[in-house]
Amino acid sequence: MKLNHKMEKTFQYVDYLWDEAKTASLGDDQVELFLYRSNILGSDLRITNYGGGNTSCKTIEKDPLTNEEVEVMWVKGSGGDIGTLTRKGIAGLYTNRLRDLKNVYGGLADEDRMVGLFNHCIYDLDSKAPSIDTPLHGLLPFKHIDHLHPDALIAVAAAQDSEQITKEIWGDTMGWVPWQRPGFDLGLQLEKCLNDNPGIRGIVLGSHGLFTWGDTSYECYINSLEVIETASEYINKKIKEKGSVFGGQKLASLPPAERKEKAAQLMPLLRGLASSENRMIGHFTDTDVVLEYINSNDLERLAPMGTSCPDHFLRTKIQPLILDLATDEDLTNTEAVLAKLNPSFEKYRNEYKAYYETCKHANSPAMRDPNPVIIIYPGVGMFSFAKNKQTTRVASEFYINAINVMRGAEAISAYTSLPRQEAFDIEYWLLEEAKLQRMPAEKPLSRKVALVTGAAGGIGKAIADKLVAEGANVVLTDINEDNLASAFKTYKRDEVATALCDVTDVNSIQKAYKEACLVFGGVDIVIHSAGLAISKSLEDTEIRDWELLQNVLVKGQFLLAKKAVDIMRKQGLGGDIVHIASKNGLVAGPNNVGYGTAKAAQQHMTRLLAAELAKDKIRVNTVNPDGVIVGSKIWEGAWAEGRAKAYGITVEELPAHYAKRNLLNEIILPDDIANGVFACIGILDKSTGNTINVDGGMANAFVR
Repeated sequence: MKLNHKMEKTFQYVDYLWDEAKTASLGDDQVELFLYRSNILGSDLRITNYGGGNTSCKTIEKDPLTNEEVEVMWVKGSGGDIGTLTRKGIAGLYTNRLRDLKNVYGGLADEDRMVGLFNHCIYDLDSKAPSIDTPLHGLLPFKHIDHLHPDALIAVAAAQDSEQITKEIWGDTMGWVPWQRPGFDLGLQLEKCLNDNPGIRGIVLGSHGLFTWGDTSYECYINSLEVIETASEYINKKIKEKGSVFGGQKLASLPPAERKEKAAQLMPLLRGLASSENRMIGHFTDTDVVLEYINSNDLERLAPMGTSCPDHFLRTKIQPLILDLATDEDLTNTEAVLAKLNPSFEKYRNEYKAYYETCKHANSPAMRDPNPVIIIYPGVGMFSFAKNKQTTRVASEFYINAINVMRGAEAISAYTSLPRQEAFDIEYWLLEEAKLQRMPAEKPLSRKVALVTGAAGGIGKAIADKLVAEGANVVLTDINEDNLASAFKTYKRDEVATALCDVTDVNSIQKAYKEACLVFGGVDIVIHSAGLAISKSLEDTEIRDWELLQNVLVKGQFLLAKKAVDIMRKQGLGGDIVHIASKNGLVAGPNNVGYGTAKAAQQHMTRLLAAELAKDKIRVNTVNPDGVIVGSKIWEGAWAEGRAKAYGITVEELPAHYAKRNLLNEIILPDDIANGVFACIGILDKSTGNTINVDGGMANAFVR
């Protein structure tokens, strides 16, 4: 199949991303070309979602034992993602050995054993564990193969009369195989389909996805795009003929700003309910695609049917929870809202338990968390909850794929989902359970959301770095927009969010917490690190100095705690508040009346809040730094000059001066303060109202 390279302008429904200059630099390295093809296919969510699909290529290599030339198949390994695939994420197997497994295959009851035998086919000893889809690629003869989950193709695959529709769209050029759980037998069915229909360009898998191929990586890529484009054109024509989708609109969406406000108000309540067994991180989306579906007349018919593609429901659960809340619901009345939400969640959990009990086998894994992953609020948007931000975002993306599938299938004829037993057998497959058990242990702060003030630099940035490293999602807040943007760039996707925040302004603080709720679902940890220092004698301290210190350090701490506690109580998950104070709140020194008094107020507020909030399992502690000169912004300018003057030394001598005066003779760094914060929230989980000094040992600052 020879294809024209000038294809860019012929595609309307997929992106043509092949870069001739890039591929020329890869030369004739077929594995690199296969990886490149995989990455550009995986970058388009209409083609396949994160972790979905599988790609491969076959090359001729020299057998290290016989020195003979052998065919090797390189294929995406278990748990990988084609959009980010590298050589570390693929498996290399002897093709002939893989095909020889046909000689020992014992039928459908033998599927799980076959996966273990894939390891006997390994050529590349650095291979990733082969996935369950490996034989689907290995039993086909083509050099380059794509197994994708495009919305348009799954719509065809999930439509009633899918086989006939496949023939209507592509004639004799595409094969069709009915739904079957992935495994060795499905590979045999693909092989049979090809043998029965020589010359086809691909195969549609019922309720599942698409297989396409080519002699080169480029030809495989173009073949995939063309097949997807054809299906998309067909569906779009059907939608236009029908005039409306999902039975038309049942209600109108709220304006965008009102949707965001409703979502931010509701998120902590939903998060608390969705975390009844395991703490979850949230995600919210209100795109046009989502709103068209959730506001439709057909929502209550389609949503309970569940999704069709295994990759979809493995991440979204078998069906979503639809909230019984009006768009004009008063969400500020927490008790009234919970009175509506609690029965809905309990009903969902009970239905999931019934699904498990009805479908389980004698050797099925124990029932997993019965809480919903996808939650729909008609007129407002869609929420998702999972163990971390990436997982919950991806779950949302997968459900959007499922929406697109439903739209397409309904336009073609009617949408069909997998039978419940088939869905259960995928969800609770022992191989899927084994994959979950192989997942690395979660980090200490995984599933938690932190808000850090003054996080654009210095101590605040070091704290944010530490919390992210220990697994938390962090909302970075700061008063300096440019510094905040620079700090954001130092993190990976899904790790942090940002909010411009003046801690002296209640409205600014509320906006920061709103961002935490919208992006992550709520807040579990609040670190008040924003600060400044003014070193002056009593006679030189002006009222504006005093008020500035009191506003930023004390008032800011009060306002942050007040709003945090409101959210934490709605979640019902407890929480942590840590205040970054100072040794100066305990020690009386010269030229320090304004700063020292504010720090002492911070410290006592900690004790007061700890006493009041213990009943809510909200722990409040203080970390007292001293002499954090290196990397700390408050030591830039007047403060450093004031302290140097107070001690009769130069600014340059300050680091050595502070190191010499502590018992350990150590320079204290921002990272040391971050470690103190982590001790409070990640280790000392039965400690509240305490002060941890991180000062190298200052005897006059000992609290006991």
